[in-house]
Amino acid sequence: MGLLAGVACVSRAAPSRGSLGYRKEGKRRREEKEKRRKQEGPVCRRGHKSGNEQYERKLWPYVGAINGLIPRMEIVIRETKPIIESATIEVYTALLPKTMVIVDLGCSSGPNTLLFISNVIRVIADQCKTSEGDPVELQFFLNDLPGNDFNELFRALEKFKKSNITDQPGLAPPFYYVSGLPESYYNRLFPRQSVHLFHSSYCLHWRSQVPKGIDASRETYLNEDNIYITSTTTTDEVKQFQEQFHKDFSLFLKLRHEELVYGGKMVLVFLGRKDEDVYNGDLNQLFGLVARSLQSLVLKGLVEKEKLESFHLPVYGPSVAEVKEVVMRSKIFNMDQITLFEANWDPFDDSEGCDVHDSTRSSLNVAKCIRSVLKSLIVSYFGEAILDALFVEFRCLVAKHLEEEKTKFAVIATSLKKI
Repeated sequence: MGLLAGVACVSRAAPSRGSLGYRKEGKRRREEKEKRRKQEGPVCRRGHKSGNEQYERKLWPYVGAINGLIPRMEIVIRETKPIIESATIEVYTALLPKTMVIVDLGCSSGPNTLLFISNVIRVIADQCKTSEGDPVELQFFLNDLPGNDFNELFRALEKFKKSNITDQPGLAPPFYYVSGLPESYYNRLFPRQSVHLFHSSYCLHWRSQVPKGIDASRETYLNEDNIYITSTTTTDEVKQFQEQFHKDFSLFLKLRHEELVYGGKMVLVFLGRKDEDVYNGDLNQLFGLVARSLQSLVLKGLVEKEKLESFHLPVYGPSVAEVKEVVMRSKIFNMDQITLFEANWDPFDDSEGCDVHDSTRSSLNVAKCIRSVLKSLIVSYFGEAILDALFVEFRCLVAKHLEEEKTKFAVIATSLKKI
């Protein structure tokens, strides 16, 4: 179950805002934007006869929670590749297992899982070049919720097996086996001490449920018709989200600790926030735009206000400090590494500057991405009939937002070792 799954390019150093180069570059980009606006006309056209809207509606096919995020997820995996390689090498060289069990949690159906598998295979093949013992065999388990399209994933695997995985002539990959495992990772998945390496990308910001204190009754929830934490969310409500994160992440660590061999490791990548202020997170802005889109449909009579007021997203983006706190309290893992980097909202925008070059195109990319992530939740709660109207509204709001600010996701990556 990937999001926003969480999530784009890695943010790197940009010219300082006060520099002459920054001002000239900003002026040039603003002039280009203005020229494009004059050529393309209004960003959003809601009229039923609009050719642009008809074209956009054809671009809305549901492609799965990860498939909508392919470019960003690959960039995130490449950014975390050194962490994955280091963990794989450490586990293999320390334990020298005859069969190494590797699990990708929340794998979904996109090629990013295959990228992870190929990285592990290449690392192990390279380590085995000078090994004099019996060659290691790799057992991969691909885990996601039962609703995931495992058929699509295994069709992709057939093509994957025909590729040159090691990218080195004469270097044969170790024997490897791949199995699917449909189940929530908030449950036990494996026998005790049977797994050597866990990996999870863009999953752990999803909670196991909406906090019960919020979901139990409308009277206890005073966040009006917002669907995530905003400036109007009370401290008590924020505390419930934080407690749910602590509960879920603590349970996740406990379950994985039981399943890992001693010396086994986990590499976890998920959306968080870089600011300690819980009211100042990028997910707050993103889901705030989704909430405003739903509010617009309420005004048009397409969504019942009571329905919106009782709808909450089971998501929480923690800070690095919150992640560290849960791990330290658990006393069952050492945190070998933790880092935070930023990624653009638009999964197809790999630029590193502070401006969005084409807000029209980027808003469409973001809307397609978030639609694929939230579709199942929206449909189960509001029905499928509102999807097109909702994400046309959302795309317009995103376009306006990106004209003012190029917003990024905060991505947390950490490597944990069982003790």
